[in-house]
Amino acid sequence: MAPLVPSQEELQRRRIIGINAETVTNIPSTDFPGHWPGESNGWALDQFKNDFKVEYHRNDPYEASFSLIGLDAAVANAFRRILMAEIPTLAIEYVFIHNNTSVIQDEVLAQRLGLIPLKGSVEGINWMHWFPKPAENADPEAEPEASDYNTIVLQLNLECTKNPNAAPGEDDPRKLYNHAHVYAKDLKFEPVGRQPEFFSGDGAIQPVNPDILIAKMRPGQKIDLEAHCTKGIGADHAKYSPVATASYRLMPVINILRPIIGADAKKFAKCFPSGVIALEPITSEEASRSGSGYEGHAGEQKAVVRDAFNDTVSRECLRHEEFEGKVKLGRMRDHFIFNIESTGQFESDYLFLESVKLLKAKCASWKRGLGDLMA
Repeated sequence: MAPLVPSQEELQRRRIIGINAETVTNIPSTDFPGHWPGESNGWALDQFKNDFKVEYHRNDPYEASFSLIGLDAAVANAFRRILMAEIPTLAIEYVFIHNNTSVIQDEVLAQRLGLIPLKGSVEGINWMHWFPKPAENADPEAEPEASDYNTIVLQLNLECTKNPNAAPGEDDPRKLYNHAHVYAKDLKFEPVGRQPEFFSGDGAIQPVNPDILIAKMRPGQKIDLEAHCTKGIGADHAKYSPVATASYRLMPVINILRPIIGADAKKFAKCFPSGVIALEPITSEEASRSGSGYEGHAGEQKAVVRDAFNDTVSRECLRHEEFEGKVKLGRMRDHFIFNIESTGQFESDYLFLESVKLLKAKCASWKRGLGDLMA
């Protein structure tokens, strides 16, 4: 049978997931060999290069938004999972408490310290090795060996005392006492070995946000501890995850099938976030065109789609009878709008590039494994 060439309208229809009032249709992807009679749909590198696009919408140091167009959902989701769980970062893993007379219990204090995001030289973090984990049959009392290339040491030693210079009648504890509040900035980096070569100046290990509150103390209370930071990944513990959020959504599609005019147009615009639907006057040319639906409505306002990107697909417009049959909602199945918010240790665009490198390494490992099976 001769190959069939589908129309652009048909190809566009296949790309769109239908969003109805209570159901979602056309969910499975059909661009694989054997699904459509007379069509190959075999994956080709050249075609992928032509179709694949990356569009940046926002690229701030710690928050990025961009679109990946022409990609399969499995690959897009792989990037998301790698971002959350497989990019190594630094976090406090061991806390050695010498003295803690504050009202916060030792274990709670240690947990709070572990969740403080840390930043430092990217080169230095890449230079660091993984902290050795004890073997299953190892002596439980034997401690793993810590060294300059696998452990960062932070010191916290503060005691709350009365401020002799406080004004009479002062009731703010931060002015009435010294060190009444213990903040993340009070953690002091103690470099050892070769660490000064990699972690110095702006690249020194420090909290991303120096004003994170760790504890509150009153005169006579003291915290003296040593915290050991190690390299880890989010799959081991959420404190190692380099992102606060790493998510994607599909590009919304809004098709107005029949004219929405006048008061209905204003109501229709309110069903969407601001800027998604615009109101435009009906031109005399549109009003004079037979079958346009605008006959006799010259000068009135009509609803048009201005920017579907900002739509949340709430389906609010599908609740109203006056819009039934006039609008069709959908999602573009191969247009992924990513949003990456870094916790501050790495910049957002760097994180995405690292996820690409890790996925590439996984594919190379999988390819080698296949080669070994075939040998």
